[in-house]
Amino acid sequence: MLRVAEIARQLKAGFEGQGDLEITGVAPLDPAASSDISFVGNRKAAANAAASRAGCLLVPEDFPKGRTLIRVADPRAAFAHVIRLLFPAPAVVPGVHASAVIGSGASIEASAAIGPLSVIGVGTRIGARSSIGAGCAIGSGVQIGSDCVLHPNVTIYDNVIVGDRAVLHSGCVLGADGFGFVRSGDHYEKFPQIGRVEIGNDVEIGANSCIDRAALGVTSIGDGAKLDNMVHIAHNCRIGRHVVIAAQTGLSGGVVVEDYAVIGGQVGIGDKARIETGAVLGSGCGILTSKIVRKDQVVWGTPARPLKQYLEQLANLARLPELRERVAEIEERLKKRRLTRS
Repeated sequence: MLRVAEIARQLKAGFEGQGDLEITGVAPLDPAASSDISFVGNRKAAANAAASRAGCLLVPEDFPKGRTLIRVADPRAAFAHVIRLLFPAPAVVPGVHASAVIGSGASIEASAAIGPLSVIGVGTRIGARSSIGAGCAIGSGVQIGSDCVLHPNVTIYDNVIVGDRAVLHSGCVLGADGFGFVRSGDHYEKFPQIGRVEIGNDVEIGANSCIDRAALGVTSIGDGAKLDNMVHIAHNCRIGRHVVIAAQTGLSGGVVVEDYAVIGGQVGIGDKARIETGAVLGSGCGILTSKIVRKDQVVWGTPARPLKQYLEQLANLARLPELRERVAEIEERLKKRRLTRS
């Protein structure tokens, strides 16, 4: 429970109305109760705000007066902050569970927590206040930074580096071999994958996502990157800072994604493609091998093309039935004219 005045202080913002009102929950505008806080994030929400029973609203600066409000530059971001205030993450309870297996030479900070049936490899280091969930398998020579959260059943192969404040969800795999094979006569030989994976600070990786180790060198994920569930990053990819990748997207080997790019769900990216800073790849699009998507460009479709061009082509496709009828009508007229002349 927090009072409105305290929430405003935490947000470094001003409030109007009942500063001593107790807020115990968060909710969308429609179902919100008098003890809830909600937010106005767009014009539609602003139009519906008058009917909301929320005790307090997070609103933009130009929102009209008349009820208990906290004015902020970005209501949605402020709402996320308030959720963390009202529902803080459980504190890490330090200690190593009796059923965990700890390899020789492993270094585990006293403030870290190692869950039941976890395996920590030889020479691995676990940073301060990091939490390793039940059933995690962490290889040898791994470095995990401070304040990380590994949910149950995360797998990290040998020699992977994970920065501070990483969140790894259940089933994700870091450091598996890249898909590297060479044709030798009538069969394929495995190309040894002897590189590594490096994960930056403040990275979140969704459930059942896979980050493959490099064949040689490094597969890297930059600071602040956010990967959804079931994302595959192949060997030798380089993902920049604060990149967002939605679910079921796959990157082939050697792809470079620069800072602040946004990649939608079910996107496929071919070998050695480059996605420049701030580019946006629409859901379901396909990027051909070695293709370059330029800075801040928005692309859609397969093969991917600029959004305006893609929409124009969709419009033309929608007109095809009409064009077909018109062509058939013209052909019928020509046929009748030929018959008349004959």
